[in-house]
Amino acid sequence: MSAEKDGIIIILSSPSGAGKTTLVKKISKENNFKISISHTTRKPRTNEVNGKDYFFVNEKIFKNLKDNQKFLEHAKVFENYYGSSKSKVIENLNNGENVIFDIDWQGTEQIKNKKLDYKLITFFILPPSKNELFNRLRNRDMKDKNIVEQRMKQFNEDINRWESYDFVVINDDLDRCYKEIVTLINRKKENLDCNYSKKNIQNHIQKLKM
Repeated sequence: MSAEKDGIIIILSSPSGAGKTTLVKKISKENNFKISISHTTRKPRTNEVNGKDYFFVNEKIFKNLKDNQKFLEHAKVFENYYGSSKSKVIENLNNGENVIFDIDWQGTEQIKNKKLDYKLITFFILPPSKNELFNRLRNRDMKDKNIVEQRMKQFNEDINRWESYDFVVINDDLDRCYKEIVTLINRKKENLDCNYSKKNIQNHIQKLKM
């Protein structure tokens, strides 16, 4: 079991465009959580900074890191590779820092299967509607219509992963969603009961699939 002084692992996953990256940054800033900065072979977006948002590397460097088992988790998402540095995450946790991840379901499953000796709390973020998700993706990736269509096609498969997470939260309002996540984290850390209705989530999932 983890020591009392060790940090905890928080994971946020979601279909692309549901807002997990924005939430991760807000939780990190206002709660002093360390963000696990992933390596990726994806090209940076216009507002992204190397070493702050991601470590942008080419495929050769990424595969070398993977082959040398430098990643705690790694996955291929939309033809690009992503991976979380093992040594930095473990160092932060051992120093009592809480670490928050912005990763997809593949990476989440890998971390869960490793059964690390640190408390782990996982969240799956959902959009309020398909239309809202489409609008967010269009605004973010408006230069490439094919990217938006690709992510919308992946949406129905991604949302089926929700049941493997501790909590599912609907991002209909950023501040409300943020407060709900932080409340659940704090209650889970203290082993307190969490008011959480899976039935409401199931109903929302059905609406999103329509």
